[in-house]
Amino acid sequence: MRYLDLAVILCYLAGITWFGARFRKGQRSLRDYFLGGRNAPWWAISLSIVSAETSTLTIISTPALAFGGNLGFLQLVLGYLVARIVISFVFLPQYFRGEMFTAYELMRRRFGERIRKLTAGVFLVTRALAEGVRVFAISLVISIVLGTGEIQSIALIVILTLFYTFEGGMTAVIWTDVVQMTLYVVGAILSFAALLGQIPGGWQHLSAVAGAAHKLVVFDFRFSPDMAFFSRPYTFWAGLLGGCFVTTASHGTDQLMVQRLLSAKDESQSRTALLVSWGVILFQFTLFLFIGLGLFVLYGDKGFTPPERLDRIYPEFIWNRLPHGLSGLLIAAVLAAAMANLSAALNALSSTVVVDFFRAQAKGFSEQKSLRLARLATIVWGAVMLGIAIGARYSRKSVLETGLTIGSVPSGALLGVFLLGVLTRKPREGAAMAGMAAGLATVGFVALGTRIAWTWYVPIGTIVTFSVALVVSLFERSPDGAARQERTKA
Repeated sequence: MRYLDLAVILCYLAGITWFGARFRKGQRSLRDYFLGGRNAPWWAISLSIVSAETSTLTIISTPALAFGGNLGFLQLVLGYLVARIVISFVFLPQYFRGEMFTAYELMRRRFGERIRKLTAGVFLVTRALAEGVRVFAISLVISIVLGTGEIQSIALIVILTLFYTFEGGMTAVIWTDVVQMTLYVVGAILSFAALLGQIPGGWQHLSAVAGAAHKLVVFDFRFSPDMAFFSRPYTFWAGLLGGCFVTTASHGTDQLMVQRLLSAKDESQSRTALLVSWGVILFQFTLFLFIGLGLFVLYGDKGFTPPERLDRIYPEFIWNRLPHGLSGLLIAAVLAAAMANLSAALNALSSTVVVDFFRAQAKGFSEQKSLRLARLATIVWGAVMLGIAIGARYSRKSVLETGLTIGSVPSGALLGVFLLGVLTRKPREGAAMAGMAAGLATVGFVALGTRIAWTWYVPIGTIVTFSVALVVSLFERSPDGAARQERTKA
């Protein structure tokens, strides 16, 4: 047993749980519990956005992508920037008209109650599935450290995160995100420095070997209108368009991110938080990819055999090849990312259930009753996450790509109907629902029946949803026309 490392990890787990639970005393209403009272500064919200966007999947799987490939994943980050600009000027003005708790209240205001419940329901299902995969990812790390089974590892993280999220709400989520993100970024920098120290020749040798192996390549501009082109997930075109659509959907229509944007004091601070977060994301992805390149060079020089599942290569390096104490700190950093993302998901899922389903039907709920319901919903979703994470053990794909694929399947339909609501006036609820049905069906077929890469799912779903809804709206009678027809019959 490595007592120093385990002591560091246990101190972190106890400390962050205590820190998050301290925010309970400020939770007096749903505004406090779900929006943090709108008192968080923009920089804290920005770091919280990055923390939610990163997750354990990024930390353990991004190095694996560079180890087995190159730096092509960075092409997605270009799309992330374009998406943030679109969200800032298309969606944020709509979200800050009055006080909203969830993204799906915008759908009720534009179309009606049925589309609100449909969009909220799609979010609940897909976010739970995607987050369950992320929770499973952390079990890979804990099982390496403690030698425990994956189920016990999953249960440990879910229970600890559930406790402080239950107590502190969105305020706890944001401020624990700040602490946890700082920890895992510092940890990644330290691990990269230690990795360079183990490579003879350091940075110069790394860049020379990686360059000779064509692993420093970022851009792939190849274009051909065939299935081979659309089956490659990391090209310039897939990154720019796919990354833009994916991020516009995730940050503009997904309650996990929108809830953070709504927690800002005003629209200006929300926009600043969103745009600044892009620079941090670019730095993070670059750092983790270079860690993967460093591992590629180290394993090649030393003749080490990489694990069968490359997702394990970075956590195994941390635990087996770094000095005691430092490896414990870095494992704690990986746990930090997992807990930050899980806490955000639990709060977003519970807010959607309470606001978009229960409170919409029970307007007489008092703040205290609504708050109790919110905490109960948080517990229920914690149990759901536990079950999904256990089931995710049987996936054979990279956990990063599994999570991204699950999230991308419905995101196009959500983005398409949100754009329909913001950019058009004529289509009504029936057309919106028809468009969503077509978008979901199309992407479901693409995901299951073709080799098209996941980066294209959101553009396809968005275009189909928006187009079908517009066509159906041509056959919808206007409310005035329907009223006139009823009067004629009378």
